[in-house]
Amino acid sequence: MSTKHEQILQHIYHLGVGEKISVRRIAKVMNVSEGTAYRAIKEAENQGIVTTIERVGTIRVEKKKENFEHLTFAEVVNIVDGQVLGGRDGLHKTLQRFVIGAMKMEAMMRYVEPGHLLIVGNRYQVHQLALEAGAAVLITGGFDTNEETIAYANEHSLPIITTSYDTFTVASMINRAIYDQLIKKEIVFVEDILIPLEDTHFLTTDHMVERWHQLNTDTSHSRFPVVNNEMKVLGMVAAKDILSMKESTPVEKVMTAEPITVNAQTSLASAAHVMVWEGIELLPVIDGESRLLGIISRQDVLKALQVAQRQPHVGDTLDDLITGNVEEAPGGSVYDYVCELTPQMTNPIGMISYGVLSTLVTEVGSRLLRRHRKGDLVVENLSLYFLKPVQIENEIEMKGKILEVSRKSGKVDVELYLEDELVGKGLMMAQLLEK
Repeated sequence: MSTKHEQILQHIYHLGVGEKISVRRIAKVMNVSEGTAYRAIKEAENQGIVTTIERVGTIRVEKKKENFEHLTFAEVVNIVDGQVLGGRDGLHKTLQRFVIGAMKMEAMMRYVEPGHLLIVGNRYQVHQLALEAGAAVLITGGFDTNEETIAYANEHSLPIITTSYDTFTVASMINRAIYDQLIKKEIVFVEDILIPLEDTHFLTTDHMVERWHQLNTDTSHSRFPVVNNEMKVLGMVAAKDILSMKESTPVEKVMTAEPITVNAQTSLASAAHVMVWEGIELLPVIDGESRLLGIISRQDVLKALQVAQRQPHVGDTLDDLITGNVEEAPGGSVYDYVCELTPQMTNPIGMISYGVLSTLVTEVGSRLLRRHRKGDLVVENLSLYFLKPVQIENEIEMKGKILEVSRKSGKVDVELYLEDELVGKGLMMAQLLEK
């Protein structure tokens, strides 16, 4: 039988997109306390099916994960520091495309369709025609519109927004936001690979050690989460915990209490780091109430990370921009790698930033370790202990030396040179992940 929390989530899930939600209303409809209703609404917000819009309230929306490269009109308002003149009830809708209104009206309207956002100045007739075509309107330059247009926007739930920024700046800001969404799309989360609850083997506090042996025989696994009757994770039981224990010993007495857990929105990279650092083969995945959602295994995490690294990139992070400039030194050079210092890699006074130096040391150290050991690695310690200023558009030469490498870890010393003069030195230590 499902809990009240789960019943409320199901109720919210079946509400129509755009419907308003309140704690008091949910509590009344579902006959629960306002505290229980509030926690369920927050969980729905974490799942991306609910969003809170300023001066509008909490709204049921389409799940964002399916629309990473798109923004809602409410998000556009925040991006451009805008004010909503009309059509507030449509702020939850998704922006499919934006159109710059920098042409004659007849030509412009050929490109305007439902779901679009027309970015334009103080052209009142264009505002009205865009709304009639089913599009939202963003007015630049701090201008407003007439009362008839605002009334139409309210009647048809089509947002009409004003901002003090000019058209070029607004387009750049929205493009940047969409680009950031695309970068986020590449990040793999625990929820993408977790073994769901229905396929998860677990123990309860009522079980004896005998049950661990049964599960071990059935699954060949040696580590199982322990839950109470509310499915909250209380501990973990591994093979080492039941050594020399009688089969009649309660699981609750041998389990490791307060185990390490992750939630569905934890990035896979973070989960991998925890599993390698702590030497854990399996992690329970929990919700906001510490209830078991499923498990992830170290093998599945590493396999997913390897697949993700082979996927084509749709957006470059700062690390991508830096490491993309690192190339192998030409043949005959005493250096291993070279990198040209671009404007994005400098600090406000035109010198190489400390963050870029750290990334270069990490990249060189990682590449050298991968020459010796194929596979993934997790950097666990980085020290920069010699720095000199390097100015823009210089080429940095880098040389690394592996100080120590074993089956599970590696240590690399990296030196950075400018015209044969030492300008930086760092030490990187990493955990090597077994396939």
